Amino acid sequence: MAIAELGHTGLWVNDLPLMRDFYERMLGLTVTDEDADLGIVFFSSRPEEEHHEFVLQLGRTAEIGAKQQHQISWRVESLNDIIAFHHRFRDEGVKVQQEVTHGNAFGIYFFDPEGNRNEVYLRLERDVRQPFRKTINLDQSPEEIWAEAERLLAEGGAAYQPVQ
Repeated sequence: MAIAELGHTGLWVNDLPLMRDFYERMLGLTVTDEDADLGIVFFSSRPEEEHHEFVLQLGRTAEIGAKQQHQISWRVESLNDIIAFHHRFRDEGVKVQQEVTHGNAFGIYFFDPEGNRNEVYLRLERDVRQPFRKTINLDQSPEEIWAEAERLLAEGGAAYQPVQ
């Protein structure tokens, strides 16, 4: 017996309308159900296949910024998606922690309005020993981003750049 996949995850929140707006508008998740009396909203990135992958519910007891989980990662389909999120986050003032290449992925680490760390990432079909994380400049063209990622990967060595 083995786990087949992660089904869904959720967060306790203080400000449900603010958090709903962030995940619906900023990340483009679809609200599949909600109950105002219970203060709960269900989201899916692929509602035709999965009712929900993510849940927000009122009732957070930890202070804003308290570490409750390591991160929530959202996979995208293309480098153009990563670049679009880079511009959206900058235009909307989203707090970005780091934009990176992991060798086997491009990613943007960012925080939602209540301080929960998230990541949007593009999985790459290559096997790169982890941890490998180097900051990358997403203000470049896709060709320049790929070239920079290849250069950083070729440099190898002490590649992990921890973030605070």
